[in-house]
Amino acid sequence: MRGSMLVLSVFFGLGVCSPPPANGEGVSPAPFADEIHAFAMEDEIFPPAPCATLFVGSSSIRFWFRLRNDFPEAYVIRRGFGGATISDINHYFDKVVGRYHPSRIVFYAGENDLNAGMAVEDVASTFRKFMDMKDSALGATPVYFISVKPSVARADEFPLQAALNQEMATLAESRADLTFVDIAEPMMKDGMVDREVYVSDQLHMNARGYDIWRDVIHRALESESATVSPFCP
Repeated sequence: MRGSMLVLSVFFGLGVCSPPPANGEGVSPAPFADEIHAFAMEDEIFPPAPCATLFVGSSSIRFWFRLRNDFPEAYVIRRGFGGATISDINHYFDKVVGRYHPSRIVFYAGENDLNAGMAVEDVASTFRKFMDMKDSALGATPVYFISVKPSVARADEFPLQAALNQEMATLAESRADLTFVDIAEPMMKDGMVDREVYVSDQLHMNARGYDIWRDVIHRALESESATVSPFCP
């Protein structure tokens, strides 16, 4: 009996039969799980109207705190999560894009993909997958792809950024539901990155940077898209 009790004590002490912690402690959460959960809570508390203009992407969208004020003529949904790649947006597509049935999608991602070491062709392929997902869930809903922005912090990536922007511009020429929005050129000054439009990290924009984005994107949205969302008359 004593031997049996000793074996059982060792058995349970090693945790062989112990269930995983009920609170999930020790389990790694999915990337961006907290941000995605916060979006879901916001939708529950303040249900978004259908046919909104959806801004989705990485930190440049996340930190656009005055977005709704910059586009007062439209109902705007902001779904940016810092550090996101195009693959991350695809992974959470149903939660940050599809569920809203937007009238149009303003998209910014790709910069972090390049910074993580992805080849330009692979980034472009990942965005084409996004468009395929959009086609399947939202039909002809128009997408406005904001070009990768230049920054002092990532100056060594300019050639890759330019190549990706060209890929996206070429793709937009072949698709009626895709518009390429060039914000890179307006953010340059005398052929150099304008340091005055960035915060101290020289990566994220200040208010002046967002002024440029607002004006350029306004002009793009004012040009009537060749396609319309099937959910929005």
